[in-house]
Amino acid sequence: MTNHGPLNGLTVLDLSRVLSGPYCTMQLADMGARVIKIEHPAHGDDTRAWGPPWVNGESSYFLGINRNKESVAIDFKTPDGRALVGRLAAQADILVENFRPGTLAKIGLDYASLAAKYPRLIYASISGFGQTGPRHHEAGYDAMMQAEAGLMSITGSPSAPPVRLGVAISDIASGMLTMQGILLALIARGTTGRGQYVDISMFDSTLALLTYQAQRTFATGIAPTRLGNRHASIAPYDTFEAADGTLVLAVGNDDQWHRFCRAAHINEDARFHTNDSRVRHYDLLQPIVATAIATDTVEHWLVRLREAGVPAGAVRDVDAALNDAQTAAREMVATVTHPTIGPLHVLGVPVKLSDTPGAVRTAPPLLGQHTAAVLVEQLGLSSGEIEALARAGVLKCA
Repeated sequence: MTNHGPLNGLTVLDLSRVLSGPYCTMQLADMGARVIKIEHPAHGDDTRAWGPPWVNGESSYFLGINRNKESVAIDFKTPDGRALVGRLAAQADILVENFRPGTLAKIGLDYASLAAKYPRLIYASISGFGQTGPRHHEAGYDAMMQAEAGLMSITGSPSAPPVRLGVAISDIASGMLTMQGILLALIARGTTGRGQYVDISMFDSTLALLTYQAQRTFATGIAPTRLGNRHASIAPYDTFEAADGTLVLAVGNDDQWHRFCRAAHINEDARFHTNDSRVRHYDLLQPIVATAIATDTVEHWLVRLREAGVPAGAVRDVDAALNDAQTAAREMVATVTHPTIGPLHVLGVPVKLSDTPGAVRTAPPLLGQHTAAVLVEQLGLSSGEIEALARAGVLKCA
């Protein structure tokens, strides 16, 4: 597939692994950047070993976040491997890594070392707590970040222990914000001619997600608590059990409330006339709404409420969401050809650009699938040099 994405012509050297960094570099690759993913020759990205499930021996986790990339397997802890990565960095526009702070400085692949030689390089680091502060040296994993940054404390039922979100939201948010930082640095480079350092903390990224919950705490001095599926400032905004399943009702303003009352044949009550009063009297409101919704099926309510202009949705499983007609219409499932699996479904590109759209072009790579091609094309190595380095364990060719 021809690459016409907005980042076409840019090269990303990807030293990251697991989720936050690979999610960032996948977004860059979707939008046309060439992403050269550096993996350890023996085991590759950690997520290659994360399973089940497996698809013809390939981890489904890895397959979900590494499309559109080239895998180059180099052990950069060896002097020869370090030299190869340094030479690749010389040709890169962007470098992304998510090692613990200070790790790459020990081998001369940190920002200070590379920027001194390659001032146009944009260097992005993702870490648990960032490059500064009293906790900068600590490692970070998604579940602990959801806990440490307060997100877990407001997630789940008030009568049950805190729970983490069903996706690794701290990792994913960090990856998204890293891409944002890189794009901002690219804009700045267009003016200054210089790259810069992008420092992203998983802790910061998760705190940033708190938005109105944080502001609520600033306003009251009281930390919010778990409310299950209800909203702290809007009502009714919650899940309700219909006769055959679960419905989400999202009444966002007073006009929608009045329309809901008419559609559900609920008598209007002065105590619920405004959103403020509905929130304050939610213990009285909830059973009234729940009783009405329980009288019929999810599909009945979806049809009736949509006709009335009241936001509502069914609680569906992931398979149902992936097979929705809207998913197909928005091209949010793509099919690529994997070298050992064959046809492989992956998620599509969520950012739709009219003139320079991104695309899913290639399948997630095998470990070392592109080692030889990249080292020949980018660095001019001969086949004999590559074979010698492979025999020494410095690199792996698939």
